Amino acid sequence: MALEVGGKTLETTEFGHLVNDGDWDEDVALALAAEEKITLNDRHWDVINYMREQYMDHNGKQPNVRVLVKHLKTVWTGEKVDSKVLFQLFPVSPDKQASKIGGLPRPIRRDGY
Repeated sequence: MALEVGGKTLETTEFGHLVNDGDWDEDVALALAAEEKITLNDRHWDVINYMREQYMDHNGKQPNVRVLVKHLKTVWTGEKVDSKVLFQLFPVSPDKQASKIGGLPRPIRRDGY
């Protein structure tokens, strides 16, 4: 599969994740989000950036939804933060969609996705 962004063709996996994470930038994120039918706002970027930081800083390990909620409670202070809030941002799966839009490899979970 391939993704066309800014006149460049980027190779993607069968699940739509970038093959080369070095191809990722904000324009690529916007294109990937559009494929997911998501319009990115600041909250989306908070999740995506945290996913990328964790991936880079922890040897390729990506946080799950529970870890995302715990972190975002420290970022979005004074507001209720739970998995429902994250599913409003990323309706299919917050960790999976954020990793895809963030240019990260597909996380493998027990459910096989």
